[in-house]
Amino acid sequence: MDPIRNPYVPGAGRRPSALVGRDPVIRDWAISLQRAEAGRTDQPMILYGLRGVGKTVLLTRLRKDAAARDWLTVHVEAGSRRSLREMTGEGLYGPLSDLARPSAGSQLLRALKTALSFKASYDSTGTWSFGLDLSGASGGAANSGVLLTDLTKVVHDVAMAAGESGAGLAVLIDEAQDLTADELTTLAAIMQSVATDDVPALFALAGLPSLPQTLAEAKSYSERFRYHPIEKLGRSEAEAALVEPASGEGVRWTGDALSHVVAAAGTYPYFLQQFGQESWNVADGTTIEVNDARLGVALGQNHLDNGFFRARWDRTTGAEKSYLRAMCPEGDRSVATGEVAARLGRSVGSLGPARATLIHKGLIYAPDHGIVAFTVPGMAAFIDRQVP
Repeated sequence: MDPIRNPYVPGAGRRPSALVGRDPVIRDWAISLQRAEAGRTDQPMILYGLRGVGKTVLLTRLRKDAAARDWLTVHVEAGSRRSLREMTGEGLYGPLSDLARPSAGSQLLRALKTALSFKASYDSTGTWSFGLDLSGASGGAANSGVLLTDLTKVVHDVAMAAGESGAGLAVLIDEAQDLTADELTTLAAIMQSVATDDVPALFALAGLPSLPQTLAEAKSYSERFRYHPIEKLGRSEAEAALVEPASGEGVRWTGDALSHVVAAAGTYPYFLQQFGQESWNVADGTTIEVNDARLGVALGQNHLDNGFFRARWDRTTGAEKSYLRAMCPEGDRSVATGEVAARLGRSVGSLGPARATLIHKGLIYAPDHGIVAFTVPGMAAFIDRQVP
């Protein structure tokens, strides 16, 4: 079939043609936006799950929904070698520049001046210009060097400026587990304070399954945040993710073809998009048959092995590869660190550095004390396919 019309879009953060199975989160966010506009700010939203389940896609949808209500939005990705201070500051510049005008109200002028001081807190050589004379405006003082003080100040002033027009500030952070311990502690304190004081600012964080535990360790009251586990789709949802986009292009799936792709993908959204795209490309006419699906899965698996999985595997050292191989007999299930050590003929303590580095690299996580699991579904099967 025509590859130009192919409705499937595998890739990090790419919105599928049919975003299914996420309605509760989208609805919860929509309610929070409206509550904040009415002066009742909700606790932050925390999205967590394995890689490939669509957390980034969902976070992007939340940003767009906030922007559609004229909210200022800051959407950043942690782990990009930039500090939370710098990411937030640079993320604020564009939205504030769009609002800067000679008729700006006092709250906006205050926010602009505070943003300028915040910029100076991490970049003394850089300058921003909003094209306005801010010499007589109140604000500023977001350059003390103390992250909690400065970030609280800029979030508060920008949110109040957005509140002048009945909107607010939405801050969305992807890969939040990659923030430093100090940044997470600061962020938790700020998120709690804006909710307590009903400042029109909403936060949404997305990260790996370890994120709730990491936040709880940062601040005990983080346990009261709103946590949404983002998991693989149910069978009917997985089928809809394949059928609905094809139907929109006048194409149908046979029952056997659909079952084959859903089973091969394990109902994980990313894999559904990859296998769906390849099945479409090899099919003729207006029906995707089971043989198309079989070939599509084979081609899609090859793409995943050479990209999605390979990129992670190649970032590991020999010792780390050995650790990962020792986890594989359980497949995607979790395994005790003691069992891994026994398989390698080592002590648990001696494997601590390899385990810690693998967690830092985001390949595994610790769902409980003394337990490890892969963050990437299907990683064990990929490793089993590699020549030792």
